[in-house]
Amino acid sequence: MIQFKKAAAILTVMAAAFTCFPGSLYALNTEASGVLEGVVKNAETGDPISFVYIHLEEINRNTTTNRDGEFRISNLPPGNYTLLMHRLGYASKSYPFTIRDDETTTLSIELRPTILTGSAVEVTAQAGDFRGSNLEHASIKVTGADLRRNLGVTLSETLSNKPGFEQRTMGAAPARPVLRGLGDERLLILQDGERTGDVSATSADHSVTIDPLGADEIEIARGPAALAYGSNAIGGVINVVRNQIANTIPSNINGTATLQGSSVNTGLSGAGFLSIPHNDFVYNIDLNGRYGGNYSSPEGTIQNSGFFTTNSSAGVSYIRPWGYSGLAISTFLSDYGIPPDPEGGHPNGVDIEMRKFQVENRNEFLVRDSFFKLIETQLSYRYYNHKEFETADIIGTEYIVNSINTSLKSSHREIGFLKNGIIGLWGEFKDYIVIDRANIETNSFSGSLYSIQESDIGPLHIELGARLDANIVRPKEERFSQLIGDIRQRSFLGLATSASLIYDLGRGWNLGTVIMHSFRPPSSEELFSQGPHIASYSFEIGNPELDPERGFGKELFLRYKSGTATLELAGFHNDFSNYIFPRDTGRESIPFPSLNEFQYEATKAEIYGLEAQTELQLSGNFVANASFAYTIGTRDVSEEEREASGIESQRDPLPMIPPVNTSIGLTYNYNQFSLGGRFRYSGKQDRVADFEEPTDAFSLIDLHTQYRFSSTGNSLHTFSLTVNNLLNTEYRNHLSRLKEVFPEPGININLLYRLYF
Repeated sequence: MIQFKKAAAILTVMAAAFTCFPGSLYALNTEASGVLEGVVKNAETGDPISFVYIHLEEINRNTTTNRDGEFRISNLPPGNYTLLMHRLGYASKSYPFTIRDDETTTLSIELRPTILTGSAVEVTAQAGDFRGSNLEHASIKVTGADLRRNLGVTLSETLSNKPGFEQRTMGAAPARPVLRGLGDERLLILQDGERTGDVSATSADHSVTIDPLGADEIEIARGPAALAYGSNAIGGVINVVRNQIANTIPSNINGTATLQGSSVNTGLSGAGFLSIPHNDFVYNIDLNGRYGGNYSSPEGTIQNSGFFTTNSSAGVSYIRPWGYSGLAISTFLSDYGIPPDPEGGHPNGVDIEMRKFQVENRNEFLVRDSFFKLIETQLSYRYYNHKEFETADIIGTEYIVNSINTSLKSSHREIGFLKNGIIGLWGEFKDYIVIDRANIETNSFSGSLYSIQESDIGPLHIELGARLDANIVRPKEERFSQLIGDIRQRSFLGLATSASLIYDLGRGWNLGTVIMHSFRPPSSEELFSQGPHIASYSFEIGNPELDPERGFGKELFLRYKSGTATLELAGFHNDFSNYIFPRDTGRESIPFPSLNEFQYEATKAEIYGLEAQTELQLSGNFVANASFAYTIGTRDVSEEEREASGIESQRDPLPMIPPVNTSIGLTYNYNQFSLGGRFRYSGKQDRVADFEEPTDAFSLIDLHTQYRFSSTGNSLHTFSLTVNNLLNTEYRNHLSRLKEVFPEPGININLLYRLYF
């Protein structure tokens, strides 16, 4: 009850800020603003195209064309912009334009029908003058048909078909993406550009509090763009765009309705989104829910693997020529099971009850006659509660997290050869409590100053980024522990930097490189854990003496894109001077002999590999695609560990590194209909750490079909039918904590219907 009273008090304060803050700063925001309006048409027939998703790359603006293909975006400051557009069945397009003082710019844009998915959107026009709150220069955007065809129960399942992506799992609900062997704290997950406030990065049994069912698009970015969100994101940033707070006024009431069903767990999902404009206000309502029973595998039904989840929100925005101000409230409620381990710590499984409450305020102000041109502010509060029931009435572990985030980001005018850039401040307070047999209770304070700059020198695009982070982790009780040592306050200060160069070779070819130096302070769990975590099959032992983790990442890539083909080749190498991970010691815990001790430690490590993907339009209406990903991870073995474990080599494989993966697909397209299949191969993974089980190679066949049509009133209907694991193959995911006990799901027939209106 105390926590909810605290939440109500914070909500009251933020509501007052939403009411008063814009007016108090109005005098500072007298920048003349312009209007963009236009129509989007079919390049072959000249017919208007409805429900085209439109996003401005340089500023936080997005909208959708109405039933007549028309759109309008107001309160745009003068400057150069790039309009990004995507729609089912059409090639994604970037379109440069200019806004001048107090003028209306009118555009007539043509989109060409295509049978390529076009999941990667590249900005080929000159960079604009502003940077908004979405991810800048996202290397991958999952949208439209690609998003619907691969939409899974979790975010990681939705992304798992992309090269380099795998999913760390522990059942149907608790799954988290892993990119190029990097996950947890090294891969930041955001919703509408903000952190989620959950504890999914700390353990495999913790799920991500984002449901992709209501996503407009999913963005993935690496390099300098990632430094706007954290200094530890050497793996990258995943941003799920839901647009809970509107930033422009739609021309009419619009929305979506979604239904999804799956056979493998008798699952059913439903979602609805409605955006209502009224004068200068926009009201957004987003409701969704998912149910899934125990899933089926070739070995039989996996007990206690079901889930029930809802993720809903309501937002209101006040939009004026000076910018906008918005408030959103959202909830994430989830009950799910961890399957039983007959020989481990929980023979009957563990039931998890998760609750998250969030309130967020976001503001944007346009500034005249100043070095800064646009200022964005954000303030959010999240209450997170997570209970792990070992029996019907016994809670083994409970997590309570109260977190407050605030940020100030500004776009500024030219500095020398740097044409565009942002400077930002970010802060977080976190009250973190773990209630178990050995409680952890800490307060942590984090603050950051960052800057991201970019420029173009002929065909060369340059991005530079730097972020200075300060972090304090303070236990509420400083004491000495017989298990882990001195529990005391720890303070960390570090600088993360990144640079990206992309050279336009012409004829659709681009050559680029990304360099990133990351800084990651150890988390409360890594420092102070000291007890059993039944749900994750482990007895966790922290290390209060850990130093920050530092990584040096390099990537070289070659990209090609034309109207009939796409290609991307990439090689990467990440070198860590202090890689922090929980090492399975192989020792049974004395008080809990069914659990192994997992000791947090740091060592030198490296993760490197290759990726490739291509899509090619063949003769007629056929499209072929293929992908390849190979990752290797190794670490140094200390002399002390070699003596204790008998390891002779000074280098040992890192745990939980995915094996080689490849896929080949073929799709037939005819007008609004498509039909295709995909062959997936995952190699044997026998480069494993001590006490880690190897996994065998496996092959899977998937089928998919899609159909769409427009009805009276120009509503758009889309149907997607997929059949995963067609041959009901028994296989084990190497990144699953359950792989020694249970296989992955068997054949699954998934039907998705979505209505745009």
